[in-house]
Amino acid sequence: MRRIRDAEQEHGVRVLYAVESGSRAWGFASPNSDYDVRFIYVHPHDWYLSVDLEDKRDVIEYEIVDDIDINGWDLRKALKLFWKSNPSFVEWMQSPIVYVDDRTFSEGVRSLMPGIYSVAKGVHHYHSMAKTNYKGYLKAQLVPLKKYFYVLRPLLAIRWLETHGEPAPIEFERLRETLTDAPGVNDEISKLLERKKRSQEKEFVPVIPTLNRFIEKELSRLASYQEDPAERTEDLTALSRFFRSFLK
Repeated sequence: MRRIRDAEQEHGVRVLYAVESGSRAWGFASPNSDYDVRFIYVHPHDWYLSVDLEDKRDVIEYEIVDDIDINGWDLRKALKLFWKSNPSFVEWMQSPIVYVDDRTFSEGVRSLMPGIYSVAKGVHHYHSMAKTNYKGYLKAQLVPLKKYFYVLRPLLAIRWLETHGEPAPIEFERLRETLTDAPGVNDEISKLLERKKRSQEKEFVPVIPTLNRFIEKELSRLASYQEDPAERTEDLTALSRFFRSFLK
C-alpha cells in the first residue's frame, strides 16, 4: 500500500484499483516468487484536455525493489484495452488479491464486461500463450517446472470460456474444475503443484508424458477454432461515459 500511495504522490494521480497478478494470484507461487502489483490510475480532469494527449505517457513503471514488481496503466489506456478484450486487464479484474478497490470503478467494469468481453479473443490469446510456451519449453527431457503451469493455465482457461462463456477466473484451483473428464491429468497436476510451491523459480523437472499428451491433444483440438465476430453488445458510448465519470 505504501508504494501505491507513493506513486499517487509522485505522479499526481488517483489509484482506482490495485491487485496482485502473476503466480501469487494464480495460486502456484514459489517461495521466492516476486509480488506482481498492477494498478489503474486516473489523472485530474485537465490532464486529458490537451492537444498533445496522445504523446503523454500513460503508464507508471518502477524497477523491482524488495521483490515487488509494480506498475500501472492510466484509466483511458486501460479502458481502450478493455474495449479490445485485453487479457491482462480482464485478468486484473479477476484477481482474488485486491490492494485498492474503488467500488465505483470495479463494479462498473464488471457490469460492462458481459457486453464488451469477447470470448473468441480470449480463446485466441490463451491458445497462443499455451502453444508458444509448450513449443518453446516443454519439448526437452528436462523442462522448467513453472512452464507447465504457463501452458496448463491458459488451456484450462479456454475450457472455462467454452463452458461458461465468460472471463475465466485466474485462480488455478478453480480452473481445475474443468478437468472432470481427465482425472489422470488432475492427479499429475496435484503432484506438480505441491512441488511448485516448495521449489525455487528456476527448478527443472523430467518431462511428464501424461501432461504432454493432454497438452498436445488440446492444442490440436484448438487449431481449428473459429472466431465469432458478432459477440459484442455494448458500444463505445457507454465506455466513454464511464470514463468521464472519473474525471474531476
